[in-house]
Amino acid sequence: MPDMPAAPSYLARSEGVRLAYRHRKGTGPTIVFLPGYMSDMEGGKALALDAWAEANGRAMLRLDYSGCGSSEGHFIDGTLPIWRDDVLILLDKLVEGPFVIVGSSMGGWLALLVALARPERLTALIGIAAAPDFTDWGFTQEQKLSILRDGKIEEPSEYADQPYVTTKAFWQSGEASRLLHGSIAIDCPVRLLHGQRDDAVPWRNALTLAQQIRSADVQILLIKDGDHRLSRDQDLARLIDAVATLPEPI
Repeated sequence: MPDMPAAPSYLARSEGVRLAYRHRKGTGPTIVFLPGYMSDMEGGKALALDAWAEANGRAMLRLDYSGCGSSEGHFIDGTLPIWRDDVLILLDKLVEGPFVIVGSSMGGWLALLVALARPERLTALIGIAAAPDFTDWGFTQEQKLSILRDGKIEEPSEYADQPYVTTKAFWQSGEASRLLHGSIAIDCPVRLLHGQRDDAVPWRNALTLAQQIRSADVQILLIKDGDHRLSRDQDLARLIDAVATLPEPI
């Protein structure tokens, strides 16, 4: 039988909620992986990157936002600022020196917010079907009104057994955290991977995001037959290559 993975480590926020994480020591810059909405640090992309980091002696941090995965708390209490602060708490406590941030779907939005909060330590950003501002473009006007009226909406999810829940607090926090309306003050190398068969985040959003990011070193990789998850072996290989071929920090 294969060995069971060790239990994650935990770090408590000031109010006592414990955040789960897995921190691999190694050379830097540390790779920090941010999962998507209703996802966690044990997904295929996170594990593939962690295996590559182990094989290459690279430092890596995986984590679960409060209310997600192995972390304490309740998912329905989560908002973008709360989850951004979860990342910053773990980043500031555990990671020394520079880091590369990798974000999947909503994790790509959080990666941008974290990048703006810690620009002096960020050496590169990689988005996988990055979904900034999805509270705006990802819902119909009828759905937005339902959220405001009923406090939440629930929709079937093709990626999980439980319904996809969006609360009023999360939606309002997203609307207050929108980035695509103006220049995004990120100056490091940025790599955006996006499948053109993505039925959750339109691939043209990557073009808009690239245009808004201030950095001159922004590259987009469009995978014509790629879906939203980009979790096939060939997709994971592209992700690893994007990390492995980042320019050395100056």
